Amino acid sequence: MRAHSPCDFSQLGPIEVYFRNLFTSKGAVSFFVSILTLVAAPFSAFSHGFAGDRFFPATITTDDPFAASELSLPTFSAIRQPGQPPTKVYDISADLSVLVLPQVALTIGDGYSFQKVANQRAQTGFDNAALNILYEFFENDRHETIASIGLTWEIGGSGRRSLGNDTFSTLIPTFYFGKGLGDLPDSLPFVRPIAITGELGLGIPTSSGTQSSPNPNTLEWGIAVEYSLIYLQEHVKDIGLRAPFNRLIPLVEFAMSTPLNRGVDILTTGTINPGIIWSGQYFQLGIEALIPVNGHSGHNVGVIAQIHFYLDDIFPRIFSKPLFARSN
Repeated sequence: MRAHSPCDFSQLGPIEVYFRNLFTSKGAVSFFVSILTLVAAPFSAFSHGFAGDRFFPATITTDDPFAASELSLPTFSAIRQPGQPPTKVYDISADLSVLVLPQVALTIGDGYSFQKVANQRAQTGFDNAALNILYEFFENDRHETIASIGLTWEIGGSGRRSLGNDTFSTLIPTFYFGKGLGDLPDSLPFVRPIAITGELGLGIPTSSGTQSSPNPNTLEWGIAVEYSLIYLQEHVKDIGLRAPFNRLIPLVEFAMSTPLNRGVDILTTGTINPGIIWSGQYFQLGIEALIPVNGHSGHNVGVIAQIHFYLDDIFPRIFSKPLFARSN
């Protein structure tokens, strides 16, 4: 499940100062590299997130199409949000997904925000919680293809209103897909490690708002383009990479939102997020830049980092089967 609203920070209290140092570009990279150094030993093959030979990692700012038991804890994000005056905020969030039926996963997520406007006291509180149910209805191993449908319920009023959380709920039916290019001919060896995942959803608010402050339906769409060095090494050509570089997946994510109606100007907002994921047997580490796509999305580059656990590989006796699997 995607991370909550990205955010930034400055001139906060003692705890906030720690995260400010962590989420400067230098601090975030140092944090990521230090953890990676501790876990860079080689791992055996894992079962999470596969279509044929293709391993799809859990993307950070867009949702991946797999129904699986997994945990994102924590996700840290930091960016300056536009406004008059702009707000510097950072967010700590978590998402828990459990496979409840064959190919059906239920996810719950929430976050805690720290927001700071110049010359004002910092505001803190929870974001609106979200529930998602996802059904993985198609998988083709030969062509490394997967497709799912899902429904997200962003629960209005569950977060602190003064932080800008909506008092109304939003329902988002969504189509998810993933496609690896490993089925291309051997004459294109260095293209075959590429994979694309994406989502296309319709955000439907339960309140249409007022004439002066409408709540439009929105097109929620995103794409992730990945280049798997894991796939390159194991299924195309061993180019001699060693740990931790043989477990890296460079990627770029595009997380966008476009209003559709109720007199709101059709203007897409969102971020372009280049980054990298390291994936091991039981968990993955990821870090991305958050680059606003236009002035209405912001003017400052942020950062997002995540630790993501594969619960079905860590606790196979508990999570390898659906919670309500039919007993033999």
